[in-house]
Amino acid sequence: MFRDTVKNLLEDSLEQRKDLFLIDFEVTDSNQIRIVIDGDNGVLVEDCMFISRAVEHNLDREEQDFSIEVHSAGATSPLVDKRQYKKNIGRFLKVTTSEDQTIEGKLTQANDDKILLEWKAREPKPVGKGKVTVKKQAELSYDTISKAQVVIKF
Repeated sequence: MFRDTVKNLLEDSLEQRKDLFLIDFEVTDSNQIRIVIDGDNGVLVEDCMFISRAVEHNLDREEQDFSIEVHSAGATSPLVDKRQYKKNIGRFLKVTTSEDQTIEGKLTQANDDKILLEWKAREPKPVGKGKVTVKKQAELSYDTISKAQVVIKF
């Protein structure tokens, strides 16, 4: 089957480039191949070209008519792979939990099980009037995250 052939070629190309990983892959009914990749150190145009050629050059256009699109995950695309969290340590994330709680904070840690977000909040003083700035943090396991996106701050 065409999809399986493409998937095998894609897996082989990613095996050669351990710094790149797959975010999304689709073959439509009209044989349009769409591949979204990310990388531990970001993705260059050359990386997309490498993946595209590794797949395209091993398919026979005489046998199968197809088109191929390879691109990187956008800066504001939701994070879907644990490796994306690790590469975004130090950046601000907006995370929605499975309980529909939204947390925005700086990603300070990410391992294979969970992430740690830190942020500052203004809260009433324990004694007296006024507010005080306090440092807060939330440790979230990946299975409690329903959506996470990098927040671009200027």
